Amino acid sequence: MDSSHIKKVSTAGLLITLGIIFGDIGTSPLYTFQTILKEGGDATEELVLGAISCVFWTLTLQTTFKYILITLQADNKGEGGIFSLYSLVRRYGKKLVFPAIIGAGTLLADGIITPPISVTSAIEGLGGVKGMEHLIVPGNHLVMWIVVVILFLLFVFQRFGTKVVGGSFGPIMFMWFMMMGFYGLRQIVQYPHIFTALNPMHGIKLLTHHTKGFWLLGAVFLCTTGAEALYSDLGHCGRRNIQVSWIFVKITLVLNYLGQGAWVLLQHNQNLGDINPFFAIVPKGYLLPSIIVATAATIIASQALISGSFTLISEAISLNFWPKVKVKYPTTIRGQIYIPSINWILFVGCILVVLYFRTSEAMTAAYGFSITIAMLMTTILVYYFLRYVKHFPLWLVVLILAVFVTVESSFFIANAVKIVKRLFFLVFEFGLIFTMYVWYTARKITNRFLKFVNMREYLPLLNDLSNDTSINKFATHAIYLTKADHTFQIEERIIYSIFSHKPKRADIYWFVHVERTDEPYTLEYSVEVLKKDKVIRVEFRLGFRVQPRINLLMRKVVNEMAEHKELNLISPYPSLAKHHLAADFVYVVLETFLSTDNEFTVRDGFILNSYFILKHLSQTDDKSFGLDASETRVEKIPMVVTPFTKMELKRSDFKILG
Repeated sequence: MDSSHIKKVSTAGLLITLGIIFGDIGTSPLYTFQTILKEGGDATEELVLGAISCVFWTLTLQTTFKYILITLQADNKGEGGIFSLYSLVRRYGKKLVFPAIIGAGTLLADGIITPPISVTSAIEGLGGVKGMEHLIVPGNHLVMWIVVVILFLLFVFQRFGTKVVGGSFGPIMFMWFMMMGFYGLRQIVQYPHIFTALNPMHGIKLLTHHTKGFWLLGAVFLCTTGAEALYSDLGHCGRRNIQVSWIFVKITLVLNYLGQGAWVLLQHNQNLGDINPFFAIVPKGYLLPSIIVATAATIIASQALISGSFTLISEAISLNFWPKVKVKYPTTIRGQIYIPSINWILFVGCILVVLYFRTSEAMTAAYGFSITIAMLMTTILVYYFLRYVKHFPLWLVVLILAVFVTVESSFFIANAVKIVKRLFFLVFEFGLIFTMYVWYTARKITNRFLKFVNMREYLPLLNDLSNDTSINKFATHAIYLTKADHTFQIEERIIYSIFSHKPKRADIYWFVHVERTDEPYTLEYSVEVLKKDKVIRVEFRLGFRVQPRINLLMRKVVNEMAEHKELNLISPYPSLAKHHLAADFVYVVLETFLSTDNEFTVRDGFILNSYFILKHLSQTDDKSFGLDASETRVEKIPMVVTPFTKMELKRSDFKILG
């Protein structure tokens, strides 16, 4: 199913955008202002006006200016996200792979703390419902169990896709934003003076004069939760729908923050205790329905983040940054995927966050470190995009980047102090980045030592082998996957497999090469006949979001060739040919293992050993390329990267005893 129709600006497109894109940032008022007040101490006018000023200008500079206006221009054939951005700029610097990997790893790490924060904040709001004050207490077992059950159901549901309920996401989020804006407006009319908070001087005064000053930015940063994921979901809705709907979203967000501030100042009480201003501005009779809508909104926000994680890993697999794990397609909607291993890794991470931090207040205190790193990495890649792809003048690029770096560096420093509170899941972030680095670097090392030979020299040998009836026929059509970019190149190990490792006689030898393009959905192929009726090379050009299901693709190729009278698909065996039965095809997959006959540097040895450990956890090549097990033969090939050169073996004797 093509989703291009929802990318046009329309009522349906805008509604779907609200459901998919803005869940994360749309639920941030649940906890942002409360966290700022908690960390700032007494709720003075200086703190309230300064906090709202900082929130407003963060949403303006970081979300509106950086992501909505600038970063969304990095549109890779309709797709967004850090790997799409990397694909656009990677030709301009080999080291750009590092910000791409670090940015992707830290963005994925965000997926284990944002859902628990959002859902826990909503459930804790039940404590304000009459009769539930003593049942719902932040951090108690009941709250934790409710959150765990909701998260469990959410992650279990992923295997079925979101097609069934996806249509309801937009209306629910529209109701949520309207509700937030309305409740905020009710307070603003009682205290219009709150609009002065939009003056940036209040924010500057807070950061420079307040006792906690600059360090409050760590709490302020919560208001832009989801800004990075907003760019990642570009492909689902289209740039124009995101930009237009953001106007509505930002107005309702600002109204709600202003309303919370107005309510606080109307209390004339500098010590609010554990009261959450978000739920305090909700009329008592509407509190329970509002919490139900809030819970639904947080689930939708979590769903979008999880789906974005699947997309990110899918792109990482295509770009050789991640092991080839199983990817499923639960619905017919283009781009909707399900990755079981990532789903349950995120689930375990979310549950550990809930059990470790217990309250939304403790979770928000640990949030921000990862995502500020992800934003800084995106900024580095955006520089190359603006300078070399869009060809902006250098002075303008430097000016734009200076704003981004100043804002994000400030947030990073303010959030860096939180690292002590989140040490336990630094392991999670490090594991993600380490996996990507090892997989990418090991592929580079192994490819560097991959030996290619000239195919022209072996065409006569292939012809002779094919005609040698003294050798049992291996298959009518033998198909090898090759990494050789050039037509007349082939891996030495493939030649070894054909001629030396039990000679494989076939009527026709096929060599299939897959080229990954920088565009997301390229689906093209070309055919080159190297020797008529004997040797054929097929080149597939696939976008980085297209799964390389070679079995299906090759079936399409051979059928089209047969239709054009370029290939005879009838079996060569007379007994089968007279019944017009199809010829047999056998894929040969060469699976490497690390030979013990190697001497590495410490670094290369560590990288390669880690790579092969990870490889055991990933899918085998035949499964990752979508090959039918009944048509595939897997051969184990030892990988000798750096063979031993210093081995002194002395011959002591030689005897013929018979």
